[in-house]
Amino acid sequence: MMVVGLTGGIGSGKTTVANFFRELGVPVYIADDAGKRLMLTSEEIKKAVIELFGEKAYPTDAPDRNYIASQVFNDSAKLEALNRIIHPAVAADFQEWLSRQQAPYIIYEAAILFESGGHKKCDFTILVTAPHEEKLKRLQARDNSKIEEIEARMANQWSDEKKLKLADFQIENTDLSLTKSQVKELNEILLNSRKN
Repeated sequence: MMVVGLTGGIGSGKTTVANFFRELGVPVYIADDAGKRLMLTSEEIKKAVIELFGEKAYPTDAPDRNYIASQVFNDSAKLEALNRIIHPAVAADFQEWLSRQQAPYIIYEAAILFESGGHKKCDFTILVTAPHEEKLKRLQARDNSKIEEIEARMANQWSDEKKLKLADFQIENTDLSLTKSQVKELNEILLNSRKN
């Protein structure tokens, strides 16, 4: 089955694009959601995260995401260590999910698809982009975050320019109706690419 990676910087609207693919009947796997679910359900992950960050990471059966985020925010070594715990578990969960799908292709949505090397396991990749100011506006509206916090989170991700060099397709997400038509067009291209 064809695996199509979908990514984009924070605030680009990759979840919106993923939902448009879903509306066309394409199965969508969202790596972030899987990571959150596994942090709740996997005892192995819970144990490893507590070893890394201490008991404060899991004050109850659920992780304290704000505390964990504050620990990795300016510490790339801790962020890498956390990713080493979560990513293999998500990869195994994805393979299990993939084995149950029956479709010409699926969408694998991941925030750090290129940064993590995940794009190498995809047949095609799609990068969702939006102007910087637009991303800031969306994130402020969504999270009530301060501009400085948003900029710091953006700085932890690769730039769109760097990602574009690796992406097979780009969806510019500024106008929803245009975005939707780009998704429909891309769906046709992907379906036809299977026939060649």
